[in-house]
Amino acid sequence: MVPKIRRGSRTHGLLVYLYGPGKRDEHIDAHLVGSWDGFAPDPGRDTSPDPDPKATLARLAAALDLRVKQAGAKAPAEHVWHCSVRTDPGDRILTDAEWNTVARRLVHAVNLAPEGDPDGCRWVAVRHADDHIHIVATMVRGDLRRPRMNYDFKKAQAECRRIEPEMGLRRLKPGDGTGAKTPTSAERFKAERTGRPEPSRETLRDAVRQAVAGAADENEFFARLREAGLRVQTVALPSGDLRGYKVALPGDRNAAGEPIWFSGSTLAPDLSLPKIRRRLADGKSDEEPLTADGGSRTDWSRPARARRTATGVAERAAAALDGDGDEAVAQLPAVGELLDAIAQTSPAATRAELGAAARAFERATRSHVRAERADTRAVRAAARGIVQAGSALGRGEDGGTTAMLVSTLVLVALAAARWHSARGHAQQAHASRQAAEHLRAAYRQAAATPMQALRDQGRALPEAERRTHEATIRDALPEAGLRADNASMKTDALTATLAQAEKAGHDPKSLLQQAIDLRELDTAEDVNDVLVWRLRRLAQLPAHPGEAPRRPQAGTSQPKTSTNRSSNRTAPTAAAPPTATNPRNRTPRR
Repeated sequence: MVPKIRRGSRTHGLLVYLYGPGKRDEHIDAHLVGSWDGFAPDPGRDTSPDPDPKATLARLAAALDLRVKQAGAKAPAEHVWHCSVRTDPGDRILTDAEWNTVARRLVHAVNLAPEGDPDGCRWVAVRHADDHIHIVATMVRGDLRRPRMNYDFKKAQAECRRIEPEMGLRRLKPGDGTGAKTPTSAERFKAERTGRPEPSRETLRDAVRQAVAGAADENEFFARLREAGLRVQTVALPSGDLRGYKVALPGDRNAAGEPIWFSGSTLAPDLSLPKIRRRLADGKSDEEPLTADGGSRTDWSRPARARRTATGVAERAAAALDGDGDEAVAQLPAVGELLDAIAQTSPAATRAELGAAARAFERATRSHVRAERADTRAVRAAARGIVQAGSALGRGEDGGTTAMLVSTLVLVALAAARWHSARGHAQQAHASRQAAEHLRAAYRQAAATPMQALRDQGRALPEAERRTHEATIRDALPEAGLRADNASMKTDALTATLAQAEKAGHDPKSLLQQAIDLRELDTAEDVNDVLVWRLRRLAQLPAHPGEAPRRPQAGTSQPKTSTNRSSNRTAPTAAAPPTATNPRNRTPRR
């Protein structure tokens, strides 16, 4: 049940709309389901001998406005309180009597008309559809004082949360005021009318979020906005310093033919220029970025190397979110940037699910928790590396490393869900779990070909070699941890990976233990898949099994086995972002 509150100054005009046909003839059988005294005139159900709906509506408006006129100059300029209350599409249809109960409870909760108060404000509840009502009240009490209406939206939300279980309705997540503003009805209708798939506000929000992903500074951020085809307008102070910015879609104009601008803060609370500047500052470093996890391999493509490096960074972000402190909150916006980066550079087969994951996770990046020290250099550098590397192909090493990274991002999203749940952030936790489901769908698409090839290779191993590696797996993981209904089939890919790691010069037992010790495996949908990608990253094996593995070079150290699992939860020093480049020289993003 969702309340939506607005204020205005025209009681009669609002009633004309509520009792009228609506903008698209969607108003059917408009009538009162409740009023302040139960005897208000009803233009929709006038039973007088000679009914005149217009005259009855005028009497209703006059009755509501009576105290406003009596108060004179003491009445507020915007004296109309308008609250629409809508049930979920899957909910049952409430009766008029039930909607009357809902209306009375809401006007009591927000202190408009407390139960038993004879001087409460006058109000009516109008129903013209099955799934919602409109409560109209005038904000002058019987003693001609104004009601105390502090935090009316929060109070209405809280009351709706209490009503839902009592009436058997879908229980929504309580909000905390950090969510982005939803499109208005007018914006949604305009999108339908003009053939756009979504309102301009949502398109612009995604575009601005993607422009921030991995940007080095303000100049690059604004350049990316223009590259994306948006109209951009900056707002300067008298000193010449930038105060903010506005964006608009080309061709999106109002009735006067002017562009419809949205400031960053109206798109989302964290997209205002001051908050974007803070994020850029938290991720800025003058040092050269560190290369790891195959980032220096020149025989792999730039997108593949960037995804390998990002996988290691994502592992450390997940470990930070597993901690008890609030400092991990700084990782969430940076992880959101990483999701945006991979979504806009991924092959078409996975782009839709990855884009949906990035959009869902956007809600998980905002809460009232603040980190005192926000160092997001490593994650932002990884996002920047992915964007600068350009679009990845859906096959070969590009496709394999996409599966590798997405497999890890699933665990990051689940770690974020646990972190939010522990702090009572219901909406953010739900958004994190939604993102994890989209990421799982994207993973299944990206991993289908390389994992099938690995399973085939595992089954083709000599019997003695295969049994040796299967014994190593059984010793390292309890049978329950394998989650194997058919263990021999499900461990084929893991067996092939251990065999390839041994041929590349690694110790299979110590390498497998290091992969297990990176972080927990309880949230993994398939433990074997997670371990396969960890092993292939640690051993620098090709993500696509058709390519030849690389043997460790002489004089280089091999992966060390961790003896203390908790020590691996501490994130190492973050890598600095790459030196800024001209965004116009970057590989075009899809």
